[in-house]
Amino acid sequence: MLNLDNVKVLYHSSIRINKGMIIYFDPYNIDINYNDADLIFITHSHYDHYSEEDINKVRKENTIIVIPEDLYSKVQSNRFDDNNIIVVKPNEEHVVNNIKFETVPAYNVNKGFHPKSNGWIGYIVEIEGIRYYIAGDTDINEDNLKVNCDVAFVPVGGTFTMNANEAAELINEIKPKVAIPIHYGSIVGTKQDAIKFVNLLKDEIKGEILLN
Repeated sequence: MLNLDNVKVLYHSSIRINKGMIIYFDPYNIDINYNDADLIFITHSHYDHYSEEDINKVRKENTIIVIPEDLYSKVQSNRFDDNNIIVVKPNEEHVVNNIKFETVPAYNVNKGFHPKSNGWIGYIVEIEGIRYYIAGDTDINEDNLKVNCDVAFVPVGGTFTMNANEAAELINEIKPKVAIPIHYGSIVGTKQDAIKFVNLLKDEIKGEILLN
């Protein structure tokens, strides 16, 4: 089984991975000043995913931040040096600090909160040979059904994203080794959604609840 030591869901959709480098995804409601991020990945500009207050609690000198196009001016205004900003679009591949990553379109198909035209994204980040998929705020769609990953972090809270049933449908199709529910417990969704999601997974997929 994959080792999830040093992989944490801190709050909502905020993820911290410490595997050689310290990487954050969508830091939000951070409770202490870590100031240790080597890399920060932002999926989109909604306040619970792009929070300058929380970014500033995890960033350090020379932290690199990866963002969709519509956040460039905001990140510049938050005193990130241009050399430390990587602007990405959907369906790209990049390497930063020897970390390979891909961008996956993240969007709604039956609601209007995250239009595909916004160019918002999820990420597949390869760390020590393991492919981690951070879905962002999305529904199940033709783009994320093509994802190849070992570990998947997927929203299950519904309303703005997939609900538990839809997230399980996606995961049962793409078949990662481990699936971790996110995007519940505060703004929308409950731990019961996470439990339901895990219970709907096929036997060969391990569901892991990291957010209590």
